[in-house]
Amino acid sequence: MTSADGTSADGSPGYGDDPGADLGLLAPMRAAVAATGDAALLGAMLDAEAALTRAQAALGLVPAPAADAVTAAARAAAFDLPSLVVRARSGGNPVIPLVEDLRRAAHPHGEHVHRGATSQDILDTALMLTASRALGPVLADLGRVIAGLGALAAAHRDTVMAARTLTQQAVPTTFGLKAAGWRKLAADARHRLRAAREALPAQLGGAAGTLAAFHPQDAGRPDVGLLLVARFAREVGLAEPPLPWHVLRTPVADLAGALAFTAGALGKVAADVLVLSRTEIGELSEGVGGGSSSMPHKHNPVRATMIAAAARQAPALASILYGSLAAEDERPAGAWHAEWQPLRETIRLVAGASRDAAELVADLRVHPERMRANLRVPDVHPLDRAPGSAGALVDRALEEE
Repeated sequence: MTSADGTSADGSPGYGDDPGADLGLLAPMRAAVAATGDAALLGAMLDAEAALTRAQAALGLVPAPAADAVTAAARAAAFDLPSLVVRARSGGNPVIPLVEDLRRAAHPHGEHVHRGATSQDILDTALMLTASRALGPVLADLGRVIAGLGALAAAHRDTVMAARTLTQQAVPTTFGLKAAGWRKLAADARHRLRAAREALPAQLGGAAGTLAAFHPQDAGRPDVGLLLVARFAREVGLAEPPLPWHVLRTPVADLAGALAFTAGALGKVAADVLVLSRTEIGELSEGVGGGSSSMPHKHNPVRATMIAAAARQAPALASILYGSLAAEDERPAGAWHAEWQPLRETIRLVAGASRDAAELVADLRVHPERMRANLRVPDVHPLDRAPGSAGALVDRALEEE
């Protein structure tokens, strides 16, 4: 049995009912596919709708039984995802048909579903929820990368090798210093990604970002809109935004930057491993390499290759997300819509790169004898024939988080 996101009951890829389904055959460098798939997004949209009704009930804006009814009805398994996909085309987003179905499912309290909200409120919140949930394992994988690189740096603090600049041997360095540099990049990536994740906000502004529809005429509380935003953010577990951000796309741009940085940081590790594992260099090798369909003697650096592939795609996708900052009016046509798939794909690529980097570092084989044999430093000053303060630099780098 295959689920709506293209995976079988045990989480493995399945064919589903659609022979044209994209199951990732050409994307082995991706991960978090189920966590960011259509079924996961559907669940996040329903979570947002239910949270909104609960927040309104807590402030006396809708009856308490309505919150219970909507929350009970907001079960992703009860909704026809393929139908939502087809029907989303008419209005340009999936929230419109989802609200229709949820109102029917929450009868007789359907009138309180989505009350005062706009489609962007729900979809933006759902995308932030999906991103937050998917990034948990990514941060854990980055932690494994950092720990593994720290161990390599310490173990090879004094392992001398050639530093290479502009493709040529320069002066001696140590593999420990190289690994410490990789670790610094991975730690910087985790710091940026964690900060971006913690800042992911809920979205609630109503039709034009004024919160006007959340102010019933007899409420007598001019601050009810602000109270509702705060309560809604707590209900969904996201940050409270200072303003509706329908066209203030700082959260998405910050997330894009952190994701692209992470892909590039891991891509640096992969690039070095690819060079140093060449047959004629042989200073590193992947513990579990890949084979060849025509040359059985080969031991290909597949993990590094997949990371490098992800690192080349992520910046282009991030550029689309940055481009959506230039959005017109109070809610834009096209700029917002252009974000959805690139954001999901960037998360998947970074999730895959983090997973592959953790595996790569855990199984990386270092060959000090090849490093010594390859070292050639003729015609340099005698002081440049030693790795200088490389050991001390490694010690200092490993003192950092």
